Amino acid sequence: MASPPITELTERARDIFRRVVEGYLDNGQPVGSKTLANDAGLNLSSASIRSVLAELEGLGLLAAPHTSAGRMPTDAGLRIFVDGMMRVAQPTAEEQAQIAARLSEGGPVEQALRETSALLSELSGAAGMVMVPPREQRLSQFSLVDLGEGRALAVLVGEDGGIENRVVDLGAGPMGSLEAASNYITSRLTGRTLSEASQVMRAEINTGQSQLDDASRNLVERGLAVWSEDAGQRPVLIVRGAANLLDEAAMEDIERVRSLLDDLENKQSVANLLESAGEAEATRIFIGSENRLFGLSGSSVIASPYRDAEGRVVGVLGVIGPTRLNYARVVPMVDLTAQSLGRSLDRTRAKRIS
Repeated sequence: MASPPITELTERARDIFRRVVEGYLDNGQPVGSKTLANDAGLNLSSASIRSVLAELEGLGLLAAPHTSAGRMPTDAGLRIFVDGMMRVAQPTAEEQAQIAARLSEGGPVEQALRETSALLSELSGAAGMVMVPPREQRLSQFSLVDLGEGRALAVLVGEDGGIENRVVDLGAGPMGSLEAASNYITSRLTGRTLSEASQVMRAEINTGQSQLDDASRNLVERGLAVWSEDAGQRPVLIVRGAANLLDEAAMEDIERVRSLLDDLENKQSVANLLESAGEAEATRIFIGSENRLFGLSGSSVIASPYRDAEGRVVGVLGVIGPTRLNYARVVPMVDLTAQSLGRSLDRTRAKRIS
Protein backbone atom coordinates (compact mmCIF):
# COMPACT_ATOMS: atom_id res chain seq x y z
CA MET A 1 0.00 0.00 0.00
CA ALA A 2 1.36 3.40 -0.99
CA SER A 3 1.82 5.83 1.88
CA PRO A 4 -0.42 8.90 1.83
CA PRO A 5 1.03 12.37 1.33
CA ILE A 6 1.60 14.23 4.56
CA THR A 7 -1.16 16.72 3.68
CA GLU A 8 -3.76 13.96 3.98
CA LEU A 9 -2.99 13.40 7.66
CA THR A 10 -4.87 15.29 10.33
CA GLU A 11 -2.99 18.01 12.18
CA ARG A 12 -2.88 15.81 15.28
CA ALA A 13 -1.52 12.84 13.33
CA ARG A 14 1.13 15.03 11.67
CA ASP A 15 2.21 16.40 15.04
CA ILE A 16 2.54 12.97 16.64
CA PHE A 17 4.27 11.56 13.57
CA ARG A 18 6.81 14.40 13.59
CA ARG A 19 7.54 13.91 17.29
CA VAL A 20 8.05 10.16 16.85
CA VAL A 21 10.45 10.65 13.92
CA GLU A 22 12.42 13.41 15.61
CA GLY A 23 12.66 11.38 18.83
CA TYR A 24 13.88 8.34 16.92
CA LEU A 25 16.45 10.33 14.97
CA ASP A 26 17.70 11.91 18.20
CA ASN A 27 18.47 8.68 20.07
CA GLY A 28 17.84 5.77 17.74
CA GLN A 29 15.18 4.29 20.00
CA PRO A 30 11.47 3.68 19.33
CA VAL A 31 9.20 6.28 20.88
CA GLY A 32 6.35 5.10 23.13
CA SER A 33 2.96 6.60 23.93
CA LYS A 34 4.01 7.34 27.52
CA THR A 35 6.94 9.40 26.33
CA LEU A 36 4.65 11.33 24.00
CA ALA A 37 2.01 11.78 26.71
CA ASN A 38 4.63 13.40 28.95
CA ASP A 39 5.34 15.96 26.22
CA ALA A 40 3.70 19.14 27.44
CA GLY A 41 2.90 20.29 23.92
CA LEU A 42 0.46 17.48 23.08
CA ASN A 43 -2.21 17.57 25.81
CA LEU A 44 -3.48 14.13 24.83
CA SER A 45 -4.06 11.01 26.85
CA SER A 46 -1.98 7.88 26.31
CA ALA A 47 -5.06 6.16 24.90
CA SER A 48 -5.60 8.88 22.30
CA ILE A 49 -1.92 8.81 21.37
CA ARG A 50 -1.96 5.02 21.00
CA SER A 51 -4.94 5.32 18.68
CA VAL A 52 -3.07 7.76 16.42
CA LEU A 53 0.08 5.61 16.51
CA ALA A 54 -1.95 2.61 15.40
CA GLU A 55 -3.40 4.67 12.56
CA LEU A 56 0.05 5.77 11.43
CA GLU A 57 1.28 2.19 11.62
CA GLY A 58 -1.65 1.05 9.51
CA LEU A 59 -0.68 3.64 6.90
CA GLY A 60 2.83 2.19 6.72
CA LEU A 61 4.52 5.26 8.21
CA LEU A 62 5.48 3.76 11.56
CA ALA A 63 6.47 0.30 12.74
CA ALA A 64 6.54 -1.36 16.16
CA PRO A 65 9.62 -3.52 16.78
CA HIS A 66 8.67 -6.73 18.55
CA THR A 67 11.07 -5.96 21.39
CA SER A 68 9.53 -2.57 22.16
CA ALA A 69 6.16 -1.01 22.84
CA GLY A 70 7.27 2.12 21.04
CA ARG A 71 7.12 3.08 17.38
CA MET A 72 9.82 3.99 14.87
CA PRO A 73 9.49 5.38 11.33
CA THR A 74 9.57 3.05 8.36
CA ASP A 75 11.63 3.92 5.29
CA ALA A 76 8.43 5.29 3.72
CA GLY A 77 7.78 7.34 6.85
CA LEU A 78 11.28 8.76 6.80
CA ARG A 79 10.85 9.69 3.15
CA ILE A 80 7.65 11.62 3.91
CA PHE A 81 9.33 13.34 6.87
CA VAL A 82 12.43 14.31 4.88
CA ASP A 83 10.47 15.58 1.88
CA GLY A 84 7.66 17.40 3.67
CA MET A 85 8.36 18.05 7.35
CA MET A 86 12.09 18.29 8.02
CA ARG A 87 13.36 21.62 9.31
CA VAL A 88 16.87 21.99 7.92
CA ALA A 89 19.58 23.19 10.28
CA GLN A 90 22.31 25.10 8.46
CA PRO A 91 25.92 24.27 9.40
CA THR A 92 27.15 26.28 12.37
CA ALA A 93 29.77 29.00 11.92
CA GLU A 94 32.31 26.63 13.46
CA GLU A 95 31.45 23.85 11.01
CA GLN A 96 31.58 26.25 8.07
CA ALA A 97 35.00 27.48 9.19
CA GLN A 98 36.23 23.89 9.57
CA ILE A 99 35.08 22.98 6.06
CA ALA A 100 36.68 26.10 4.58
CA ALA A 101 39.97 25.53 6.43
CA ARG A 102 40.31 21.87 5.46
CA LEU A 103 39.61 22.56 1.78
CA SER A 104 41.70 25.70 1.44
CA GLU A 105 45.01 23.84 1.49
CA GLY A 106 46.73 23.24 -1.82
CA GLY A 107 48.04 19.91 -3.05
CA PRO A 108 47.13 17.07 -5.40
CA VAL A 109 43.48 16.27 -6.10
CA GLU A 110 43.78 12.94 -4.29
CA GLN A 111 44.76 14.78 -1.13
CA ALA A 112 41.73 17.07 -1.39
CA LEU A 113 39.46 14.06 -1.90
CA ARG A 114 40.91 12.26 1.13
CA GLU A 115 40.54 15.39 3.26
CA THR A 116 36.95 15.83 2.13
CA SER A 117 35.99 12.23 2.83
CA ALA A 118 37.56 12.36 6.30
CA LEU A 119 35.92 15.73 6.99
CA LEU A 120 32.46 14.44 6.09
CA SER A 121 32.99 11.47 8.39
CA GLU A 122 34.07 13.66 11.29
CA LEU A 123 31.23 16.15 10.93
CA SER A 124 28.46 13.60 10.40
CA GLY A 125 29.63 10.83 12.73
CA ALA A 126 29.05 8.40 9.84
CA ALA A 127 31.20 7.33 6.88
CA GLY A 128 32.25 9.90 4.29
CA MET A 129 32.54 9.08 0.59
CA VAL A 130 33.99 11.03 -2.33
CA MET A 131 34.04 9.87 -5.93
CA VAL A 132 35.59 11.14 -9.14
CA PRO A 133 33.86 9.47 -12.10
CA PRO A 134 35.89 7.66 -14.76
CA ARG A 135 37.54 10.32 -16.82
CA GLU A 136 40.63 11.11 -18.83
CA GLN A 137 42.39 14.02 -17.23
CA ARG A 138 44.71 16.34 -19.09
CA LEU A 139 48.35 15.63 -18.49
CA SER A 140 51.48 17.64 -17.78
CA GLN A 141 54.41 15.23 -17.38
CA PHE A 142 55.51 11.66 -18.01
CA SER A 143 58.66 10.05 -16.63
CA LEU A 144 60.31 6.65 -16.94
CA VAL A 145 62.57 5.72 -14.04
CA ASP A 146 64.91 2.73 -14.33
CA LEU A 147 64.20 0.09 -11.68
CA GLY A 148 66.78 -2.37 -12.96
CA GLU A 149 66.25 -5.98 -14.00
CA GLY A 150 64.42 -4.99 -17.16
CA ARG A 151 61.79 -2.83 -15.47
CA ALA A 152 61.00 0.87 -15.25
CA LEU A 153 58.55 2.97 -13.24
CA ALA A 154 56.22 5.05 -15.39
CA VAL A 155 55.10 8.21 -13.56
CA LEU A 156 52.17 10.16 -14.97
CA VAL A 157 51.36 13.66 -13.64
CA GLY A 158 48.03 15.35 -14.37
CA GLU A 159 47.33 19.06 -14.73
CA ASP A 160 45.45 18.88 -11.44
CA GLY A 161 48.53 17.59 -9.59
CA GLY A 162 47.38 13.99 -9.42
CA ILE A 163 50.14 11.40 -9.71
CA GLU A 164 49.86 7.75 -10.73
CA ASN A 165 52.58 5.13 -11.08
CA ARG A 166 52.88 1.95 -13.15
CA VAL A 167 55.67 -0.60 -13.52
CA VAL A 168 56.69 -1.17 -17.15
CA ASP A 169 58.30 -4.43 -18.26
CA LEU A 170 61.10 -3.37 -20.61
CA GLY A 171 61.90 -6.88 -21.77
CA ALA A 172 65.30 -8.23 -22.69
CA GLY A 173 65.81 -6.21 -25.88
CA PRO A 174 68.17 -3.24 -26.35
CA MET A 175 67.63 -0.39 -23.92
CA GLY A 176 66.91 3.05 -25.31
CA SER A 177 67.26 6.29 -23.43
CA LEU A 178 64.65 6.55 -20.70
CA GLU A 179 65.24 10.27 -20.55
CA ALA A 180 64.76 10.68 -24.30
CA ALA A 181 61.56 8.66 -24.23
CA SER A 182 60.26 10.60 -21.19
CA ASN A 183 61.00 13.98 -22.76
CA TYR A 184 59.41 12.94 -26.04
CA ILE A 185 56.20 11.76 -24.37
CA THR A 186 56.00 14.84 -22.11
CA SER A 187 56.44 17.22 -25.04
CA ARG A 188 53.56 15.55 -26.90
CA LEU A 189 51.10 15.00 -24.05
CA THR A 190 51.17 18.34 -22.21
CA GLY A 191 47.61 19.69 -22.12
CA ARG A 192 46.22 16.59 -23.82
CA THR A 193 44.47 13.48 -22.56
CA LEU A 194 46.42 10.24 -22.89
CA SER A 195 44.30 9.06 -25.82
CA GLU A 196 44.85 12.37 -27.65
CA ALA A 197 48.60 12.27 -27.01
CA SER A 198 48.79 8.62 -28.06
CA GLN A 199 47.28 9.40 -31.46
CA VAL A 200 49.81 12.18 -32.08
CA MET A 201 52.83 10.10 -31.04
CA ARG A 202 51.83 6.93 -32.83
CA ALA A 203 51.19 8.89 -36.01
CA GLU A 204 54.67 10.46 -35.77
CA ILE A 205 56.32 7.10 -35.06
CA ASN A 206 54.47 5.29 -37.86
CA THR A 207 55.33 7.96 -40.43
CA GLY A 208 58.96 8.25 -39.31
CA GLN A 209 58.60 11.84 -38.14
CA SER A 210 59.94 11.20 -34.63
CA GLN A 211 63.65 11.66 -33.90
CA LEU A 212 63.76 8.62 -31.58
CA ASP A 213 65.92 5.59 -32.25
CA ASP A 214 64.33 2.14 -32.46
CA ALA A 215 64.98 1.27 -28.80
CA SER A 216 63.52 4.55 -27.53
CA ARG A 217 60.47 4.15 -29.76
CA ASN A 218 59.97 0.75 -28.18
CA LEU A 219 60.03 2.37 -24.72
CA VAL A 220 57.44 4.94 -25.79
CA GLU A 221 55.15 2.20 -27.10
CA ARG A 222 55.51 0.22 -23.86
CA GLY A 223 54.86 3.28 -21.73
CA LEU A 224 51.75 4.21 -23.68
CA ALA A 225 50.46 0.64 -23.58
CA VAL A 226 50.68 0.50 -19.79
CA TRP A 227 48.70 3.70 -19.40
CA SER A 228 46.19 2.86 -22.10
CA GLU A 229 45.11 -0.39 -20.41
CA ASP A 230 42.57 1.31 -18.20
CA ALA A 231 42.80 5.04 -18.82
CA GLY A 232 39.43 6.65 -18.18
CA GLN A 233 37.94 3.38 -16.89
CA ARG A 234 38.58 3.56 -13.16
CA PRO A 235 36.44 5.70 -10.87
CA VAL A 236 38.33 7.02 -7.87
CA LEU A 237 36.32 6.27 -4.73
CA ILE A 238 37.54 7.16 -1.25
CA VAL A 239 35.67 6.04 1.87
CA ARG A 240 36.66 7.24 5.33
CA GLY A 241 35.16 6.60 8.76
CA ALA A 242 33.63 3.15 8.23
CA ALA A 243 34.41 2.44 11.90
CA ASN A 244 31.78 5.06 12.81
CA LEU A 245 29.15 2.66 11.52
CA LEU A 246 29.98 0.13 14.25
CA ASP A 247 28.11 1.85 17.06
CA GLU A 248 26.38 0.10 19.96
CA ALA A 249 23.02 -0.09 18.21
CA ALA A 250 24.60 -1.52 15.07
CA MET A 251 26.44 -4.24 16.97
CA GLU A 252 23.09 -5.58 18.19
CA ASP A 253 22.49 -6.67 14.60
CA ILE A 254 25.86 -8.03 13.49
CA GLU A 255 24.47 -9.39 10.22
CA ARG A 256 23.34 -5.92 9.19
CA VAL A 257 26.79 -4.57 9.98
CA ARG A 258 28.48 -7.34 8.00
CA SER A 259 26.15 -6.67 5.06
CA LEU A 260 26.96 -2.96 5.15
CA LEU A 261 30.72 -3.48 5.26
CA ASP A 262 30.48 -5.99 2.41
CA ASP A 263 28.56 -3.41 0.39
CA LEU A 264 31.23 -0.78 1.02
CA GLU A 265 33.89 -3.19 -0.23
CA ASN A 266 32.08 -3.36 -3.57
CA LYS A 267 33.45 -0.02 -4.72
CA GLN A 268 32.15 -0.25 -8.27
CA SER A 269 28.57 -0.63 -7.00
CA VAL A 270 29.03 2.25 -4.58
CA ALA A 271 30.43 4.33 -7.42
CA ASN A 272 27.40 3.47 -9.56
CA LEU A 273 25.06 4.64 -6.79
CA LEU A 274 26.94 7.89 -6.34
CA GLU A 275 27.07 8.39 -10.09
CA SER A 276 23.26 8.37 -10.18
CA ALA A 277 23.33 11.21 -7.65
CA GLY A 278 25.60 13.13 -10.01
CA GLU A 279 22.69 13.46 -12.42
CA ALA A 280 20.69 15.45 -9.86
CA GLU A 281 20.66 19.22 -9.57
CA ALA A 282 21.05 19.13 -5.79
CA THR A 283 21.62 16.79 -2.85
CA ARG A 284 19.88 13.41 -3.07
CA ILE A 285 18.81 11.21 -0.19
CA PHE A 286 18.55 7.41 -0.54
CA ILE A 287 16.73 5.94 2.47
CA GLY A 288 17.09 2.28 3.42
CA SER A 289 15.30 -0.02 1.01
CA GLU A 290 14.97 2.74 -1.61
CA ASN A 291 18.40 1.74 -2.92
CA ARG A 292 19.20 -1.88 -3.69
CA LEU A 293 22.84 -1.65 -2.69
CA PHE A 294 22.35 -0.69 0.96
CA GLY A 295 18.76 -1.84 1.37
CA LEU A 296 19.59 -5.04 3.25
CA SER A 297 21.85 -3.25 5.71
CA GLY A 298 19.21 -0.65 6.54
CA SER A 299 21.43 2.29 5.65
CA SER A 300 20.88 5.70 4.11
CA VAL A 301 23.05 7.68 1.70
CA ILE A 302 23.09 11.47 1.37
CA ALA A 303 24.97 12.51 -1.77
CA SER A 304 25.60 15.67 -3.72
CA PRO A 305 27.45 16.42 -6.99
CA TYR A 306 30.30 18.91 -6.91
CA ARG A 307 30.97 21.08 -9.93
CA ASP A 308 33.71 23.09 -11.60
CA ALA A 309 33.61 26.81 -12.37
CA GLU A 310 31.65 26.12 -15.59
CA GLY A 311 28.97 24.20 -13.69
CA ARG A 312 30.01 20.78 -15.00
CA VAL A 313 29.74 17.85 -12.61
CA VAL A 314 33.25 16.81 -11.54
CA GLY A 315 32.29 14.11 -9.05
CA VAL A 316 30.00 13.19 -6.17
CA LEU A 317 30.48 13.18 -2.42
CA GLY A 318 28.28 12.00 0.39
CA VAL A 319 27.69 10.31 3.71
CA ILE A 320 26.48 6.80 4.49
CA GLY A 321 25.06 5.81 7.84
CA PRO A 322 22.09 4.21 9.55
CA THR A 323 18.60 5.33 8.52
CA ARG A 324 18.44 7.33 11.76
CA LEU A 325 20.96 9.84 10.41
CA ASN A 326 20.34 13.44 11.46
CA TYR A 327 19.10 14.38 7.99
CA ALA A 328 18.27 17.97 8.95
CA ARG A 329 21.91 18.58 9.89
CA VAL A 330 23.75 16.34 7.43
CA VAL A 331 21.94 17.33 4.21
CA PRO A 332 23.00 21.01 4.25
CA MET A 333 26.46 19.98 5.47
CA VAL A 334 26.93 17.69 2.45
CA ASP A 335 25.65 20.42 0.14
CA LEU A 336 28.04 23.04 1.57
CA THR A 337 31.00 20.63 1.40
CA ALA A 338 30.22 19.86 -2.25
CA GLN A 339 30.24 23.57 -3.11
CA SER A 340 33.48 24.11 -1.15
CA LEU A 341 35.25 21.15 -2.79
CA GLY A 342 34.30 22.35 -6.27
CA ARG A 343 35.76 25.79 -5.56
CA SER A 344 38.88 24.26 -3.99
CA LEU A 345 39.58 22.09 -7.04
CA ASP A 346 39.11 25.07 -9.34
CA ARG A 347 41.66 27.07 -7.35
CA THR A 348 44.13 24.18 -7.46
CA ARG A 349 43.72 23.76 -11.21
CA ALA A 350 44.15 27.52 -11.80
CA LYS A 351 47.43 27.51 -9.85
CA ARG A 352 48.73 24.55 -11.85
CA ILE A 353 47.97 26.23 -15.15
CA SER A 354 49.32 29.69 -14.21
